[in-house]
Amino acid sequence: MNALAPITAQIKPAEPLYRKAAKECDANVLPQIYNQDTNIVIWQRDLEQTLTNAVNTLITANALKPLELAVSPDDAFDQLIKALKPEDNNRDEVKALCEDITLLVEMFCCLFDLKRAGLRLKILDKPMCPRFHVDKIPCRLVTTYHGVATQWLNHSDVERSKLGTGNLGKPDEESGLFNSLNNINQLTEGDVALLKGEYWDENEGAGLVHRSPPLAGTNSAPRLLLTLDFI
Repeated sequence: MNALAPITAQIKPAEPLYRKAAKECDANVLPQIYNQDTNIVIWQRDLEQTLTNAVNTLITANALKPLELAVSPDDAFDQLIKALKPEDNNRDEVKALCEDITLLVEMFCCLFDLKRAGLRLKILDKPMCPRFHVDKIPCRLVTTYHGVATQWLNHSDVERSKLGTGNLGKPDEESGLFNSLNNINQLTEGDVALLKGEYWDENEGAGLVHRSPPLAGTNSAPRLLLTLDFI
């Protein structure tokens, strides 16, 4: 045997990343976001009728405004009340919404051992992020209190080379990003979802692909969207 003969290394191709969704009608599903094979967790939540009525009243009265706050579990409620400035005729409705948001802040900060979270509350009459994309963040909580909710794709259904400029200017539905409209999943009003991003440890190339839902026509109901982020 020639000692100088080249040695051909046996390089195994990288195994494809596998990611799945975890869904339950219970908040106890949320810690499953720590499972490496999971890139979205959905608490399939039905909003209490009193909260739904409160949100409907506030939107109809145009009593809400976009908010961006850095909040802690201890000060979230007070900050929200101060920012939303309830009036005598909507004080109970504002309080109901602020109490629910505060609960989600407490859960988010506890789950990820955070002292504070970045809170955004937005009233949207057009898609905020109309193209499918991934977020370069560790994780984000999203919930839609009113209107159509976030759309997302299973990791196995995505041709990731078609994200961003890879779409060559074509609409998502024509770019080859996914095979069929049946591949598009959609959250429901009230659902609380954790979307794992590209900056979660060992999740590069597997961040959840999602987008804002298209709104059907000019008479569509506005969305009330809450997001919580690491800060």
